[in-house]
Amino acid sequence: MDSLQWLDATDLATLINKKEVSSEEIVQSTIERIERINPKVNAVNSKLYEAGLEASKSDRITGPFAGVPFLMKDLEFYEGTSYSAGSRYLKDFTAPVDSEYSSKIRNAGLITIGKTNTCEFGLLPTTEPTLHGPTRNPWSLEHTAGGSSGGAAAAVAFGMVPMAHASDGGGSIRIPASCCGLFGLKVSRGRNPKYPDTIGLSVNHCVSRSVRNSARLLDWTCGSGPGYPFDVPRPENSFESEVSKNPRKLRIAMMTSGFNGSSIHDDSKNAVLDAAALCESLGHEVELASPSIHVEQYNHAFSILWPTSLAQGISSLSKLIGRLPSEDELEPYTWEVVKRGNAITGVEYLSALAYLQQVTREMTQFFSNYDLLLTATLAEPPLKIGELSYQGNREQYVNRLNEWVPYTPLANTTGMPAMSVPLFWNNDGLPIGVHFMAPLGDEATLLQLAGQLEQARPWKNRIPIING
Repeated sequence: MDSLQWLDATDLATLINKKEVSSEEIVQSTIERIERINPKVNAVNSKLYEAGLEASKSDRITGPFAGVPFLMKDLEFYEGTSYSAGSRYLKDFTAPVDSEYSSKIRNAGLITIGKTNTCEFGLLPTTEPTLHGPTRNPWSLEHTAGGSSGGAAAAVAFGMVPMAHASDGGGSIRIPASCCGLFGLKVSRGRNPKYPDTIGLSVNHCVSRSVRNSARLLDWTCGSGPGYPFDVPRPENSFESEVSKNPRKLRIAMMTSGFNGSSIHDDSKNAVLDAAALCESLGHEVELASPSIHVEQYNHAFSILWPTSLAQGISSLSKLIGRLPSEDELEPYTWEVVKRGNAITGVEYLSALAYLQQVTREMTQFFSNYDLLLTATLAEPPLKIGELSYQGNREQYVNRLNEWVPYTPLANTTGMPAMSVPLFWNNDGLPIGVHFMAPLGDEATLLQLAGQLEQARPWKNRIPIING
């Protein structure tokens, strides 16, 4: 069964459908692989083996991925399972219901056999929660797998499962995809259900080894649901069909520095230049161009929305728990962010929102001249475990976070789709993702280009040396 370890979810579903292998055999093999590999990487923090094996024996499972094993991020309600969100505050909490997105995952035929590690409340770009410990990078165990969907990305990159649920409120799909050498698509605001979500920063989707997996899952999960404040029209063509289409000649804007002109690591810059050359060889036009973003004002606005969202989320959870968290139940940085979120006034919040809406209008204008914006996913290669540990100075810490993650939050505040594509590895053997951002609702162009890049430079056979 280990010969099937590196197949994607589409191929596994086909084998199951043709009865060349049973779902039970694949699930059992996957469980054994997780048990063998997880102690090295710490990707899976909640095991749902018994329920998964029971589901794999059913002949009533339908959907495009019927019988394929899957992992859910521990930041989404999945009825009857642990929901810790990486926090000691929730270590004994069980999700009372499915989220709408989890229901769609079940209906897609995917069999969830565990939940993956995340930083506390998905707050950081690394996955090192005090509750469960750090998740390690499959390409180098001393480096981070990224965050906040680090457990999901490490599990997929290590070959535990072919794809896994991930969510993204500031880069949390794309950052770990970059760190672990995977494809990570952040969908448009309103494309997939993420309820409740009053701000619209975060979206649900997955990290995967193949572009078609990501597209095929999106066909099944898309649609924001009744009462959701954000929505984008469903396209006429399936997302999966877009992957095999060559895109039109694209006009791509490229950045090799930060939005304020700051320099980035040579590895990140080289990854962008390499991707630009590949795009040009495929017939696209690439030129240096940058949207006009007032970095300090932008970061200030984001630093108002993010704490407010966290404080509101914890307030909602407290109604289920029956109490608010105490200081010793939250990590020091989380506690500081929650305090800040509770102190922000309504005027400050609405002013930040108004400014970010202005940025959205400016980005929409920028995309009237360009089809896509190409940057590095991260300004530096994957950091070492512990390198982003909080030392008590919130302002300095936030500045360091912004230095490493200058690009990805823009897609969250504008609601636009973006993707990290694994085209480049540095001399240390670490993946360096490249990042493409598109106008609102245009996942089709991203998927067309991703499929073209995947065909031109396949990454499916790039397997970590440290594997099970």
